[in-house]
Amino acid sequence: MDTDTPTTGQVILVGGGPGDPDLLTIGGLRALREADVVLYDHLAPLACLDQTRPGATLIDVGKIPRGCQTAQTDINALLIDHARRGRTVVRFKGGDPFVLGRGSEEWLACAEAGIPIRVIPGVSSAIAGPELAGIPLTHRGITQNFSVVSGHVGPDHPASTVNWDALAQSTGTIVILMGVAHLPEICTGLTSRGLDGDTPAAIVAKAALPDQQVVRGTVATLPALADAADIQPPALTVIGAVVALGLAPVG
Repeated sequence: MDTDTPTTGQVILVGGGPGDPDLLTIGGLRALREADVVLYDHLAPLACLDQTRPGATLIDVGKIPRGCQTAQTDINALLIDHARRGRTVVRFKGGDPFVLGRGSEEWLACAEAGIPIRVIPGVSSAIAGPELAGIPLTHRGITQNFSVVSGHVGPDHPASTVNWDALAQSTGTIVILMGVAHLPEICTGLTSRGLDGDTPAAIVAKAALPDQQVVRGTVATLPALADAADIQPPALTVIGAVVALGLAPVG
């Protein structure tokens, strides 16, 4: 046997959920405990890193808005390099890896490099965030569908591929991720395309964390209300009649 032949490890994409360690799946926790290397984002439930085994290598590869940024190409290269050294590498992300999380880009990079890779889905912040604020995305007699879109650029930006005209005419709930910086132009863009400015709307910041904030208003009033409350990312916006239900914990 050729003992110099390198042993290829593996990469596991783990969705950490919206931030509360209790919302990490059992499979995700098991992967963290077995990992040799963990590449983590700042939106992942960082308290769970305490569950990694002694000697595991922990690497911060977060993308902080207007702060430290790790290029996606560098993250891909790190995943591949460590796996080629025979290590089990966990890519620990907030939310779900395949919902606006670039998990598919990392999957493709590893697959093209011949690295074994699998995914452990996480609880998506797009669904959990509204739920934790008492906002169901569907409700019998009100709406039977919802849409999740990126708000990292405004409706009129050439980089946006969202069909904002269709959203404005939709009868379903709209969930906007990464839209804090462009909230005024998003709301204006929707109303200019036909959405009623009195449609209930809310913004949920730091969902699942002890300092979670929820601001409620309408599409027309939400930008000013969010500004007055000094809402900062991470946050998501929910628009639709279900916002008016205002469910609250009982007991």
